Amino acid sequence: MENITYRMAKISDIEDIVGIEQCSFATPWTAEAFHNEIVGNQFAHYMLIEENFQTIGYCGVWVVMDEAHITNIAILPEHRGRKLGVALLEQVMKLAKRYGAATMTLEVRLTNTPARKLYEKLGFQNGGIRKNYYSDNGEDALVMWVEL
Repeated sequence: MENITYRMAKISDIEDIVGIEQCSFATPWTAEAFHNEIVGNQFAHYMLIEENFQTIGYCGVWVVMDEAHITNIAILPEHRGRKLGVALLEQVMKLAKRYGAATMTLEVRLTNTPARKLYEKLGFQNGGIRKNYYSDNGEDALVMWVEL
């Protein structure tokens, strides 16, 4: 992974982010949503992971006061299974801590075992259930949290 780099997203990265989003989620966010996040949300920070200068994943986090919340994280399907999600999330956790966050939360589908295992590797604990959280199928979300 010596050709792996991380950087903060810019407006010019939205097309790449949306491409990753579309092949990763049943109800992907739109380019407009990411534009609003990057340009208009003072709490939002989006980090990219690149390999050989190609964007292969991203992670969004809101940092409000001393709490951070992961909005979304995704790696291109052809790059999954290489522990890149763990590496990216570790970078975002460090970023959130630099911005003053003491804890981090996220929601994950109850059926998304690979993601849940990734979060558990990084110390996330189960915090509760959000009933009917996902609009595409009404699936419940597991809320997970970790102290930074």
